[in-house]
Amino acid sequence: MDDEEARTRLLDAAEALFYAEGIQAVGMDRIRTESGVPLKRLYKVFPAKEALVTAYLDRRDRRWTASLRDAVAEAAEAADPVGAVEAVFEWLAQWFSEPGFRGCAFLNAYGELGTGPAAVLDVVRRHKAELRELLARAAGPGREVLADQLLILVEGATVVAALDPGPEPARRAGAAASALMRAGDAS
Repeated sequence: MDDEEARTRLLDAAEALFYAEGIQAVGMDRIRTESGVPLKRLYKVFPAKEALVTAYLDRRDRRWTASLRDAVAEAAEAADPVGAVEAVFEWLAQWFSEPGFRGCAFLNAYGELGTGPAAVLDVVRRHKAELRELLARAAGPGREVLADQLLILVEGATVVAALDPGPEPARRAGAAASALMRAGDAS
């Protein structure tokens, strides 16, 4: 097994375990066991748990954001801001309905780890900034306040869905987002 295969296996195990059980609840020995990567190789690839957590969140951010961006792309290309924002909440409804949904991995990590370690906090902040930027592009130019409001709706729906998984929080937040979009168009 080379370092790249070990990295992939470690990240796969870390993502499944950290998301399902929490970062602090899962030790490096458990990651090693679940991944099948020898301890020496694990610490060669990820010298500390912080490095593994940061890599897990970074990889999740790239995949999650790309998936959401793809879901919004068609409406955004058609210059349909209402449709683009509705696509965000339709995507969320599907995500909230996935088996094993436990809310936002980034907010979960922040909730567990707080303001340290710095590298983890940087990934969390970058993820939220990317999400806000995606919402700003979906809402259309010159609608910065609306983008902030949409971010609050997305985050609120995600937290509610973490407590009660299913599509309804996304649908309710999506209805509010559509009303905000239409109200903005009328002014």
